[in-house]
Amino acid sequence: MSPRVIMSGIRPTGTGAAHLGHWEGALKSWVKLQDMGDCYYSIVDWHALTTEYQDVRSIQDNIRQSLLDLLAVGIDPEKSTVYLQSAVKEIAELNLLLGMMTPLGWLERVPTFKEQQAQLGDRDINTYGFLGYPLLQTVDIIIMRADTVPVGEDQVFHLELAREIVRRFNGLYGDCFPEPQPFLTPIPKLPGVDGRKMSKSYGNAIYLNDSAAAVEEKIRPMVTDVRRKRRTDPGVPEDCPAFALHRAYSSGEEIAMVDAECRKAGIGCIDCKKILIHNVNGFLEPFRQRRSRYEKADVADILAPGNRRAADRAAQTVARARQLMNV
Repeated sequence: MSPRVIMSGIRPTGTGAAHLGHWEGALKSWVKLQDMGDCYYSIVDWHALTTEYQDVRSIQDNIRQSLLDLLAVGIDPEKSTVYLQSAVKEIAELNLLLGMMTPLGWLERVPTFKEQQAQLGDRDINTYGFLGYPLLQTVDIIIMRADTVPVGEDQVFHLELAREIVRRFNGLYGDCFPEPQPFLTPIPKLPGVDGRKMSKSYGNAIYLNDSAAAVEEKIRPMVTDVRRKRRTDPGVPEDCPAFALHRAYSSGEEIAMVDAECRKAGIGCIDCKKILIHNVNGFLEPFRQRRSRYEKADVADILAPGNRRAADRAAQTVARARQLMNV
């Protein structure tokens, strides 16, 4: 069997930093997959423009923060091709070519299209770029001829769309792209501090570069089971966003204790959160230490080798696609 070709990307939006949802949904797999195949990991700055085009001042710093996060969690540029999306101009070219044959209805039915339009009502995202971002996401993957994509459960639909686009291209013009398959993580979704899916866009995230004080400040007022209006009210842990974080970052013994004591009001929400704060900070500390080693590094120097490798591979792919499309 040929080794896997793995591709995924991170958007440099919001603070630019990755959060626990990114770790559980993708980055944990990125680290694991480094020893299992040929990895291409991209900071997808063009994707940032789909929601941040009205204020682009922070994008360059966000790129830096995203790169530092990748290095902090253990992504090794010597093992993996780490690159900036906009440094690979062939991505824009292939996005144009595939846009000619991608049905509009396929893009309009993507669930997150209407969901984010509703959630991000303070921004005008009724744009061509936002509608087309699933196609650009497809191009990111298939231009590297990737067959494996580490994703969270919420991205599975996007990957199915990518396979449909691949099948349509290959059927119309001839074999060019493999159909990418998902590599799912055990905890595909993680709630934010307000109970919704953890997201930079929603302002409810715990970031991988948060200080110990910032983690405490976010978790202390965190949404819990609405049944627990008073300290003496029993709760249902599975309905509590804080308990979902316990499941990810607390020990088995702590999870069992919190579960049992919450149900009989033997422990209050504040005590529950103190345990969680301690454990989340313990989990993040190795990331903080690794990150500090790169704080003064030059982003361009770190990305340059990966940019070259990614551009070379992308150029080969686009040359084949253009040959098949006779353009």
